[in-house]
Amino acid sequence: MSLYPIYNFSAGPAVLPEAVLETARQEMTDYNGTGFSVMEMSHRSEMFLSILHHAEQDLRQLLKVPDNYKILFLQGGATTQFNMAAMNLAHGFRTADAVVTGNWSRIAYEQMSRLTDTEIRLAAHGGEQFDYLDLPPVETWDVAPDSAFVHFAVNETVNGLQYREVPRLSDGMPPLVCDMSSEILSREFDVADYGLIYAGAQKNIGPAGVTVVIVREDLLERCPNDIPDVFNYRSHLNRDGMYNTPSTYAIYMSGLVFRWLQAQGGVKKIEAVNRLKAQTLYETIDGSGGFYINDIHPDARSKMNVVFKTESEDLDRRFVLEAELQGLCLLKGYKTVGGMRASIYNAMPLEGVRALADFMRDFQRRYG
Repeated sequence: MSLYPIYNFSAGPAVLPEAVLETARQEMTDYNGTGFSVMEMSHRSEMFLSILHHAEQDLRQLLKVPDNYKILFLQGGATTQFNMAAMNLAHGFRTADAVVTGNWSRIAYEQMSRLTDTEIRLAAHGGEQFDYLDLPPVETWDVAPDSAFVHFAVNETVNGLQYREVPRLSDGMPPLVCDMSSEILSREFDVADYGLIYAGAQKNIGPAGVTVVIVREDLLERCPNDIPDVFNYRSHLNRDGMYNTPSTYAIYMSGLVFRWLQAQGGVKKIEAVNRLKAQTLYETIDGSGGFYINDIHPDARSKMNVVFKTESEDLDRRFVLEAELQGLCLLKGYKTVGGMRASIYNAMPLEGVRALADFMRDFQRRYG
């Protein structure tokens, strides 16, 4: 048993609020006096439909989702949405646009490009412009006005990049399709600036297994009839999200997280905490005299995924191992990037970030 508190810095599946886990523990075998677990519950039962309804309403309230937007809780993860968004929204359009700013938007672009009837144009490429150390400003995106949509990821978990201002396009431009998996609910933004938002749950929402999709109602008219129903947004909505069995337990857990977030004061309050957490780590990195390195342009640094390294891969490995012994877990960087990565989503307490900063200073004293 560890002598230290355990803090989970995994990029996903990520840390969940302790209060949420405690509620789930208490209700594991007997949900609300039913005598059985949510995991055993029919997705068509009145009890689960109530769970689903309240989860949707709480999310709608937290994000101030307008009435003309629909919410779905789907399976398949964000990677399914790369193509599902294109299959549903690009029908009848010659082109769609994609912005590549890091690992996940690059994969999305490559996957969407496999569609044969719609050309996926590259509107901007942060790798070619900035070697993934900065973000192409929105005003430089080469967007075709008649494209079906513009796809981008607002936060890149692997590369530690995040648009400081949440992007929006001027009126008359194609709708934005945004991968918000790693930052949804972490700061305020206007849902009405987007045509479609999707987010894998396993970072800021809940456990892996469910993906939130928020789509503007008029865009559903684009959904073609010649794609399988399981990939058709309209088919899911026509059956109230019950086209196939949803991820019932993951939805239940997500609902608990939504209530926890409301108890923290909502998105505005958690945004202030997230800003402080990120500031704590970046000040530690910048104050290390070059011992810790973060090459990301200061205006593009992620507040969700803080990447850093030392000058030695051997020292990086030692850092990860020694941190683990002190309860600072899962800090190893992504396999293609190396170094370290501290994912500090909503549920990571400020105390955990301060413990990491203290360890970083102590590690530098011993090895610097």
